[in-house]
Amino acid sequence: MAEKIYTEKAPAAIGPYSQAIKAGNVIYTSGQIAIVPATGNIEATDIQGQSEQVMQNLQNVLAAAGTDFAHVVKTTCFLADIADFAAFNEVYGKYITEKPARSCVAVKDLPKSALVEVEVIAVVD
Repeated sequence: MAEKIYTEKAPAAIGPYSQAIKAGNVIYTSGQIAIVPATGNIEATDIQGQSEQVMQNLQNVLAAAGTDFAHVVKTTCFLADIADFAAFNEVYGKYITEKPARSCVAVKDLPKSALVEVEVIAVVD
């Protein structure tokens, strides 16, 4: 049976979904945008700041699920502007060092006018 993952150290879901689901030894996170958990708002205005918050949110969700970035096997990254690709990669690469499979695409819009959203699939030992 699937288990819902929740932590107060990441933003609460803004819709009918969970922060992550654990199915067997696999964790599927929902996409994270740069919402600061304490305020419920996006505070960073540039791609670097928003990317840092996204990765911190994901790090906290993964920790609540009993895993970490070293166990990520796939990421999907959404950018509001593909021109932010290099700046996003700079931040992403500080957190994701094991080089999992990845898709990174530009999209028309993201929730709350975010600049970046990332979701991951990870395993738990």
